[in-house]
Amino acid sequence: MTDRLDIALAQLNPTVGAIDANLAKAREARARAAEMGADLVLFTELFMTGYPPEDLVLKSAFQRSAREAVEALAADTADGGPGVIMGTPWVENGEVYNAIALLDGGRVETVRYKYDLPNYGVFDEKRVFAAGPAPGPVNFRGVRIGVPICEDVWTDEVCECLEETAAEFFLVPNGSPYEKDKTDVRLNLVVARVTETGLPMVYLNQVGGQDELVFDGSSFVLNADRSLALQMPAWEEQIVLTRWRRGEEGWLCEPGEKALIGNGMESVYRACVLGLRDYVNKNGFASVVLGLSGGIDSAICAALSVDALGADRVRCVMLPYKYTASSSLDDAEACAAALGVDYDVVPIAEAVEGFSAVMKSTFDDLPADITEENIQSRVRGTALMAISNKFGPMVVTTGNKSEVSVGYATLYGDMNGGFNPIKDLYKTQVYALARYRNQTRPSGCLGPEGRVIPENIITKAPSAELREDQTDQDSLPPYDILDDILECLVEHEMSVSDIVARGHDRDLVKKVERLLYIAEYKRRQAAPGVKITSRMFGRDRRYPITNHFRDRD
Repeated sequence: MTDRLDIALAQLNPTVGAIDANLAKAREARARAAEMGADLVLFTELFMTGYPPEDLVLKSAFQRSAREAVEALAADTADGGPGVIMGTPWVENGEVYNAIALLDGGRVETVRYKYDLPNYGVFDEKRVFAAGPAPGPVNFRGVRIGVPICEDVWTDEVCECLEETAAEFFLVPNGSPYEKDKTDVRLNLVVARVTETGLPMVYLNQVGGQDELVFDGSSFVLNADRSLALQMPAWEEQIVLTRWRRGEEGWLCEPGEKALIGNGMESVYRACVLGLRDYVNKNGFASVVLGLSGGIDSAICAALSVDALGADRVRCVMLPYKYTASSSLDDAEACAAALGVDYDVVPIAEAVEGFSAVMKSTFDDLPADITEENIQSRVRGTALMAISNKFGPMVVTTGNKSEVSVGYATLYGDMNGGFNPIKDLYKTQVYALARYRNQTRPSGCLGPEGRVIPENIITKAPSAELREDQTDQDSLPPYDILDDILECLVEHEMSVSDIVARGHDRDLVKKVERLLYIAEYKRRQAAPGVKITSRMFGRDRRYPITNHFRDRD
């Protein structure tokens, strides 16, 4: 039995399905851990396949490849170097489990299965995994270690079972997606488990983007007295060595780095940057293109794109028509110059008027309405997709959550694109993000220092500029009012009467409720984007398209 254990924590960015690449990353991490003098390396939940693998995990070839990779890594441990705790799918008796495998001495020493499978919000684990039995500790070189997997620590049952079966401390591999203000939730959760069991806990979380989810890392260690022994950074890959010593009162993790975890707009901004960066890079796009209108949404998306990829991988296109204000032309040009991106002006009058001429007899001289407005938007969308097809960049689409909520976005027009970094941000949050970026360039961002979004873009009245003198407030309430109503309806599922009690006009609340419901068909066809809130459209909030329910309050 040992009284000293050095454990390397691998806060890394795996890629779903890239099993060979993930194995190579694990081998590299283990080699680094060996140089540090580690006895054991802990990886995150389902690291070998990437998390979440969704229905990929049901494929027998996928299961087989994952197991072969784990067994290959296990064979490496015959060199006498660090043992490994690896997250992986594992098939036993025809069932697929979300598991961890303890690898040491050249073989798979033991396997433990996730007991509490989450099945809410973004999680559908009961769809693809079988739940394991309540796990006992794993024995690593004479030390009994509890390894609850992610959701297993969100209730007290698994940790209590491990403590009762003589676990000496906890190592928790996680695939915990980012949400605004979730860092405090995790810390409070771990404090509760440590308090209940009297055992220290390592909370190791992955980092990186996977489709609409982004993982922030932010791993940490709490000792049995609930003191913070270690805090790893957010948004960055890192391997850190923790030194554990057994004393009269049990195991203690020696103090280590305590990185400062940003919150508020910093964490939101970095989430959007990392989500966009990994979506573009992991899907093999060399660059991106977006329409730069002179408005706030496209400006912040351009800034996020440059911060994610660098100016040399971002192309911006202004697509003016007769309703485009000269100030918008100036603002778009100034924004492109501040960001240092390639910038083109492609007038669309000929295309819009040509399409209108084609449709003239069909429209039978009916007066212009939203139809003609949507033609402009769809011409712009077609132009951007043509650039994408011809030169290969992915189109970044720029609709915010407020507009998508109420359907103020044109299907096959400004909704065109491969990814939307602000999909889960309300309009008021977009403005806050723009002001934040003008004050600070967050760590890891590749764009220039200083103001990158012209002040006029932030202060002028928002407008789609699809007709003369149009502003968003012609048909919508001010965004601070609209966003509060939407947050009540979307994030909190509040009744109309409860929202009215907050001081909102009942007719307005009913109008917003109706717009929210009837725009569901558009949201089903929208591009993926970064999850920021607890109720993102699609993954968290799944409403029927055909829906006749209306609140009677």
